[in-house]
Amino acid sequence: MAHKNPKEERTYVMIKPDGVKKGLVGEIIKRFEQRDLKIVALEMFQPTFDQIDTHYPKDAAWVKRLGEKTLATYEKYQFDAMEDFGTTAPEEIGPEIRKWLVDYMLSAPLVKMVVEGTHAVDMVRKICGPTMPYQADMGTIRGDFSNDSPAIANAEKRAVANIVHASETPEEAAHEIEHWFGKSTLHRYKRHGD
Repeated sequence: MAHKNPKEERTYVMIKPDGVKKGLVGEIIKRFEQRDLKIVALEMFQPTFDQIDTHYPKDAAWVKRLGEKTLATYEKYQFDAMEDFGTTAPEEIGPEIRKWLVDYMLSAPLVKMVVEGTHAVDMVRKICGPTMPYQADMGTIRGDFSNDSPAIANAEKRAVANIVHASETPEEAAHEIEHWFGKSTLHRYKRHGD
């Protein structure tokens, strides 16, 4: 659901447990606002299992893709998936990775927000950097504040700590904004100088 005016595009952002625990909430918001993006909804909360469980897809293709990404990491760094998971079948590894994601997201309060501005989805993802922190450039949120990798996370049987979630597409953003904010008010205002 794209907005006709690119300045009004909205995206969903969630600061994850490691971002909250590292005291990065203000820094993350600052980085968005410095790029002329507006925060139009904001809340810190402790999620329930059901909220997180429904945030992450359960369809077989998505879960299998989690397993495939894990196997690719294992192959790249020459780790033994059979030793850690007892299988090399992505459809069997994926559910375990999804469980780690849910556990991680329940481990501390989260901060959810809606960010609005010119090409907000792409701009926010650029500011955040790649989802794998060890691949993120310095100057991005993940590049500056995390150096976690899936190789380490998998060995420790946990999710990758990557500071922040940001919607990948306008359609995903619309779905996540509805899921996390429902009928809540999304504020409209002009920034100074608009």
